[in-house]
Amino acid sequence: MSQPIIGLNVDYRSARHDSPAFGFCAAGYFDRVLKAGGVPLLLPPLEDVDQLNCALDKMDGFVLVGGGDLDPRRDGFMMHPTVRLLDGRRESFDRMLAQEIHARRLPVFGIGVGLQLLNITLGGNLFLHLPEDLPETIPHKDPQDPGHRHGLEVAPGSLMERVYGEGEIRVNSRHHMAIDELAEGFRVTARCPDGVIEAIEYAGEDWFAMGTQFHPEAETASALDQRIFDEFVEGIHTFHTALPVAA
Repeated sequence: MSQPIIGLNVDYRSARHDSPAFGFCAAGYFDRVLKAGGVPLLLPPLEDVDQLNCALDKMDGFVLVGGGDLDPRRDGFMMHPTVRLLDGRRESFDRMLAQEIHARRLPVFGIGVGLQLLNITLGGNLFLHLPEDLPETIPHKDPQDPGHRHGLEVAPGSLMERVYGEGEIRVNSRHHMAIDELAEGFRVTARCPDGVIEAIEYAGEDWFAMGTQFHPEAETASALDQRIFDEFVEGIHTFHTALPVAA
């Protein structure tokens, strides 16, 4: 596996009166995967789990891309007026996708809403709007500044520490939802100085899973952020090498 095949889900927009339906992906996701030595493979929103598993059989890892907000009503919570929903077709597929990724322990990197989806899938939950749920936090989104950034505090011995090392770290920030209760099996590996969770990693040895609330693929990312994708691709190699060989 010199170049692992890494799947990416795509964003989706339903048909409108003046345009057809579109599936699309920001180029930063697949460009970062390519630069890290992986082969990106875009996966449209399928409706059949057998088709999904046929596709996943061909993949060595997966990146769950960012996008709009998950519908809190699907997890038993009330809608909040600030929530900007993913298209329903994408969300239904993404939830099925995350479940299958977890079931087969496929290495995965969740970004933005992809991180939140991983947390939800394994039993965690979310703050729906940080300015109301945690009013003491610093701003995590500035509609007037797409390059808005804040500090990052990384946990010792984590993948995030390998990427950023010591010293002052700043990452882009454009979210209003965030992890509240962390899903079982994960540990927090980076926080904003106000305590908001910004990165997680799966703590067990039976799965390689990680996520960032910030966006290391975006134009507002730093050159250092590419190393997160490098670590993910290297982690795929390590994880598959460590798997027992079937008799």
